Amino acid sequence: MSQPANTVETVTPQVKKSTNFKSIINKFGALFGLIGLCIILALLSPSFVQVDNVMNIARQSSINALLALGMLLPILTAGIDLSIGSILAFSIITSGMVSVTWGMHPILGVIVCLGVGALAGTLNGLLLTKLRLPHPFIATLGTMNVFRGLALIVTGASPIFGFPYLLNFVGQENIGIIPFSFLLVIIAYVFFHIFLTRSSTGRYIYAIGGNPEAARLSGIPVDRVLIIVYTLSGFMAALGGLVLIGRTNSASPIAGLSYELDAIAAVIIGGASFLGGVGTVWGTLIGALIIAVLRNGLNLLGTSSDLQTVVIGAVIIAAVFVDVLRRRSAKK
Repeated sequence: MSQPANTVETVTPQVKKSTNFKSIINKFGALFGLIGLCIILALLSPSFVQVDNVMNIARQSSINALLALGMLLPILTAGIDLSIGSILAFSIITSGMVSVTWGMHPILGVIVCLGVGALAGTLNGLLLTKLRLPHPFIATLGTMNVFRGLALIVTGASPIFGFPYLLNFVGQENIGIIPFSFLLVIIAYVFFHIFLTRSSTGRYIYAIGGNPEAARLSGIPVDRVLIIVYTLSGFMAALGGLVLIGRTNSASPIAGLSYELDAIAAVIIGGASFLGGVGTVWGTLIGALIIAVLRNGLNLLGTSSDLQTVVIGAVIIAAVFVDVLRRRSAKK
């Protein structure tokens, strides 16, 4: 009788150690990946660790980091938003018309840009909840084309140049040595971290992603939460557009093409799941930084843009495969 008891005593610590190791990998895997990638690139290219280059990476990651933060919310609900690149373009075009074409105050241009982005996101949420379209893929695929077409029609397919300094400041200027756009990213991520972890709406978002029907039966206002989710996604796309205006001093109707793909990649690389209910704000930021670091390092190494695309695609596949393995392990 004593032998089985001893066997249990010796096996239990090993099981706990294995569980702890898996939980550490699940929680910090993306961070370990980012650190390892930085070490490799620093060894291959000493200029990678120079301060100017590090700040350049921060600046380059800002737009995708903002869009990915907005994309995180639909993915947490087991949805997706394919329209954010088009929302970005339509938002900055309206801002350009207000602040450049019509010569109105740049603050009004900022408000219009963010407002148009939020309204476009609200439309996505209404299409999903009120028309009962079968999946956000359908709704946002349609609005992706609608908003892009509107941007082209309004401008006659021509970009708008010559924005006021206030709008350029967001994407061009530094606070000390740190790009203002990256400080904006940090502020946004802190806000969304608090929103997702401390507010009832944030908890509802995770609950809907875990099991939407159970969330509905438990009294969670699923439709209202989904409208909020897609409104915030559109707002963040417009905020990323303001950074893009500052970086290029222009607003183009073809801006933001394929930006939704990089945003999705950052969210998934950061540990979120397409099945919903899993993902964190800081994991998403790490995912955006991994993409920016990878592209920057490959540029320093003289890698062609075509090969860079292949590498980014391979990283995305690897991230999704890791998520599949993680879910299989959790079921066991």
